[in-house]
Order: sequence, then C-alpha cells, then structure tokens
Amino acid sequence: MITRIREVRKARGLTLEGVAARCEPPTTAQTIGRLETGTRTVSVKWLNRIAAALDVQASDLVDLPASEKVPVAALVGPDGAGAPSRPLTLVPPAVPKGALGIRMTAALGDYRAGDELWCEPLPPERFADALNRDVLVPRPAGRFLFGRLIGRDGAMLHLLPLGIGMRQQVVNDPAWIGLPLRLIRDL
Repeated sequence: MITRIREVRKARGLTLEGVAARCEPPTTAQTIGRLETGTRTVSVKWLNRIAAALDVQASDLVDLPASEKVPVAALVGPDGAGAPSRPLTLVPPAVPKGALGIRMTAALGDYRAGDELWCEPLPPERFADALNRDVLVPRPAGRFLFGRLIGRDGAMLHLLPLGIGMRQQVVNDPAWIGLPLRLIRDL
C-alpha cells in the first residue's frame, strides 16, 4: 500500500517527533518514519492512529490513483509571498463522519451569503466544548437557532443571536447541538 503520511505530515507542518507525540498512545519518531517510508507495514490500526494525530481521515493517508492533489504555489506571511523551498501539497478537506451542514442565505455576523459550514453534532455531555462558539441548536417542529453559545445553566443553553439588536435566546435541553468545524467560502 502506498501512503501519503509524509506528504500530509509536511502539509500540516509537523515533524516526525510531533506526529509521534500526538499519537494515542504516543510512539517514537523512528516508528513514524518507518511507516512513512514503507520499511514497516502500515496496518489499518496505524493508519487510524496517525490520521487522528494529523487531524485527517485515514483515507487521506492512502495514495489513491484518482485522488486530487493541490500543489502549493506560494507561502504568504508577514514578509510577503514566496515560493516554497520544497514541493508541498494541500490536503483537500474530507467530509467528517456524521457531519451536518449549514448554508448561509444572507450575511450574518462574520458569515457571508453562500458560506457553508460543516458541523460536528455534539451530545449534551460535550456542550461545554462549544462555549463561546457559534452553534446550531435544534428546536421543535423542524426549526433551529444559530448563534453564539454564551452560557449553560443545567439543561438550559443561552444563545446570543448573530444579528444586530437581537435578544438572547434560551433553549431547554436540546438533544444535540451542531458545532461548526470548517468554513467553505467562495471568494
């Protein structure tokens, strides 16, 4: 099996040591290097561990003939734009398992009309992970609220809508909330 572990690792700006430390449980840089070069067999278990450490899907680490690669033409920083010193590629986003989508039909807060948000559904025990973040909250009869989660009081969630002059909303005990993880925006 041909892997893209090295390519994805470098695209993420991580060293062998960095990936090894982020693995659960941690491993050694030497092991990651051997998996990258193919001197050690890559199992599905290893692919899943490394994918989690790199924050990608395991399928992103396998070189498939039909997979698209986006070459990096320039690196832009405080000193301007310049060519990369070595070939780099971008990892196209993969759809996270169980993801929910939001499409903005009008400008609201930091979002523009046409923006798409990929959300992770969170169960109630993970609501604290979304404090001070924008969230999608289901309401009865197929309705939703979208706003900044500013507080939680027991089963009550306090949301600040993103529109100007809108009042705080309180939602009692939703079954889940959607936490946006990725913004897709056409320029």
